[in-house]
Amino acid sequence: MRRLAAIFVFLLPTAFVIMLSATFLIAGIGTKGQIMNQQSSNVPTPEINNLFITVVYDNTPHKQGLQTEWGFSACITGPEKTILFDTGGSSILLDNMEKLEIEPNSIDVVVLSHIHADHTGGLNNFLEKNSNVTIYLLKSFPTKFKDNARSCGAEIVEVNEPVKICENVHSTGRIGTVIKEQSLIIQTDKGLVIITGCAHPGIVKITAKAKELLKDDILLVMGGFHLEWATKGGIENIISSLKQLGVRYVGSCHCTGDKARKLFEQHFGQNYINIGAGKTITTEDLQKIQK
Repeated sequence: MRRLAAIFVFLLPTAFVIMLSATFLIAGIGTKGQIMNQQSSNVPTPEINNLFITVVYDNTPHKQGLQTEWGFSACITGPEKTILFDTGGSSILLDNMEKLEIEPNSIDVVVLSHIHADHTGGLNNFLEKNSNVTIYLLKSFPTKFKDNARSCGAEIVEVNEPVKICENVHSTGRIGTVIKEQSLIIQTDKGLVIITGCAHPGIVKITAKAKELLKDDILLVMGGFHLEWATKGGIENIISSLKQLGVRYVGSCHCTGDKARKLFEQHFGQNYINIGAGKTITTEDLQKIQK
């Protein structure tokens, strides 16, 4: 018995080390679209200082010669991966991309904010030109939709919790209950840029979530704000809340509505950005706007 006890005492530390090493190994395994964990690395990564966002698809015109139709899509360059956020509602996406000299094959990642056809309808046409992409979509998307994208050759990442898409680019994860939606968060050297599809869960809620996740100031909030039918008082409350969250610049489009756009411009002044199909926003341009 004494001999067995001695062996046990001798082997116990070794077993403990093996178990501890296995635990760290499992915890360190990373996968594409992994859940955000800001404490996973103490090594700082340089933030983006040359961000370009081009609105490819919108129902509001900006650049002459582009087609407009109800929906939204934007191309983001500057991060390590080129991202197409939403795909509009039709093949107009590809027509406008061609006129803007954006090659479909230059896109690495597609992020779909929500299932509505004016944000996903151009996907099939796009995949005919470039299926070598990773598509980040909500887990709640219909199985048929996901299977169709896979059959075209695309890789699917199903999103529920906030996830890191690439360095300095994250998804908010699923927000909302009736209409579920994800938004894009980009970390720049001047603060966070938040891009929304329709903001069905509420633009204030999305903005607050992004700030909570990444603990940084908010440089720009842009996209559809879904305020077409909101009252003047309701819109002004939203504007006040966004200012309290520290939002410096706003660029609303798509489903925001003319009344809301005018009120945002009135309250944000020269820090309001008119957005339509063909508009390009850069962090350098934002630096030139005087507060």
